This record gives sequence, structure tokens and C-alpha cells, in this order.
Amino acid sequence: MREQMISTTMHPDADQAVHNVASRLELMRATVWRRIATIARNTFREAVRDRVLYNLVLFVLLLIAGAIFLSELSAAQESKIIVDMGLSACLLFGAFIAIFVGTGLVFKEIERRTIYAIFAKPVGRGEFLVGKYLGLSSTLAVNVAVMGLGVSIALVYVRGGWDMLALHIWPTIMLILLELMILVAVALLFSAFSSPTISASLSFAVLIIGHFSSDLKTFAASMGTQSTRIFFGALYYLLPNFSHYSFITPAAHGQVPSLMHLFSALLYAVVYITVLLASATLIFNRRNFK
Repeated sequence: MREQMISTTMHPDADQAVHNVASRLELMRATVWRRIATIARNTFREAVRDRVLYNLVLFVLLLIAGAIFLSELSAAQESKIIVDMGLSACLLFGAFIAIFVGTGLVFKEIERRTIYAIFAKPVGRGEFLVGKYLGLSSTLAVNVAVMGLGVSIALVYVRGGWDMLALHIWPTIMLILLELMILVAVALLFSAFSSPTISASLSFAVLIIGHFSSDLKTFAASMGTQSTRIFFGALYYLLPNFSHYSFITPAAHGQVPSLMHLFSALLYAVVYITVLLASATLIFNRRNFK
């Protein structure tokens, strides 16, 4: 009877303790995301202030204007030329932003020695990298949206009215953005342990190989020696497969990626980006800044 009374009287305290622990964990999670959001916001502001971004957007808009001019020289091919050139420009210059800005995100903080002030606060290195990643990805989303809007306006202009292709290109623009977000994570991974020059070179190599990854698998199967097949097979599975996101040519012919294609591309991007950021955090945690 006495043991029952003791256990009954202890239950409210135990429940309160569990509630307090849960509240603290929830508060810690909220604080972590608040710090990440602050770093992401500052990264976005810094990237927007960078004149390179404005120059690239301006260049893309000029390229779209050039596509309109070329379309006048090719009757009945206006829409195809504009979509092909415009979306290719979105991918190309978005890749320049992802690589050159992405590889400099960590290096700039180290060079300015502001990284010491950041880590003097209760900010984890993983939070720092995730914040930088989200900030640059947000910048890319804005830039890709502006470029895509420019392509849509160019289509409406040359057709002299509404063209459904101006709407149908947006799923392809989403695929371009997902590819660029993977590329940002690649650039951050390399910048976690190397200089901006080496990081940019490696990121460009990954971008090029990633677009020929299906050919890489075929090439690996045709190799004579077992070691060569294993090497190229490992490259195929380790490097990102950007062929999932190459839909520009079909989009120029009016095709739209299926919902299953979009979902699989999104899932692949989420998993791959998570692995890359986790690897970058693991490497960055071992780096000594003294």
C-alpha cells in the first residue's frame, strides 16, 4: 500500500520532468533553425549585393533578346530557339553562380577572419554550412525565376500573344534549379577542405561528368580490365547523375516532364544534397583554423 502511494505521488513529478525535457529539446531545435535562418539571410544579402549576379542576369536577358532576333531569321522556329537558348543560358550562368560563389562562401569568411567571430558564438559548423547553403540556394532560386520569367516574356512577345509553352517550360526550370542546388552542395563540399581555385575546377569537372554519366556507365561496361570497370562504375554511382535534369531539348519541342519524373528528380536531389552536406560537415568539423 505504501509503495502504491509513493509511485502515485511520483507520477506527476516524472511527467513534469519529461515535459520539461521535451520543451527544452523543442527550444533547442527552434534555436538551431533560427541560427541557420540568420546565416542564410545574411548569405542571401551578401550574394544579392555581389555585382556578378546582376551582370549574369543582365547577360542572360541580353541573350534572350538575341534569341528573339535570331527567331526572326528562322520562321516557324521562334519558340524552339527561344526556349533552347534561354533555358540553356539559365543553366549555364546559374552553374557559374553556384560554383564561383559557392566555392568562395567558406573561403571569404576565413580570409576576412569573420569565421572566428561566428564560431565564438553558439553556432555549430554544420549550422554554418547549412545556412550558407540555404542562402545561396535562395539566391539561385530568385535568379532562375527571373531568367525563366524573361524566357516566358520573350515567348509571349514573339508569338504576339499567349503561348502555352510559356507555362509548360516551368517544370523544366524547376529541374534546372534542382540541378543547381546539387551543384551548390558539391561546391560547398570541396570548399570545406580546399582552396576556391581547386574547388571550382573540381566542381566544373563534376558538372561535366554528371551530364555524361549514362555514357560513363556504358564506357565502364566496355572496358577490358576489371579494375578499370570498377573505377568507372564507382564514378557512375558516386558522382551526381545530372541526366535526370536534362530536359531542355524536349521542353523546346513542347514536352513537359511527368509528375513521376519530377518526383524522382526531387527525391534524388534531397538525398544527394543531404549526403553532400553531411560529408561537408564531417570534413569541416575536423578542420583547424588556428
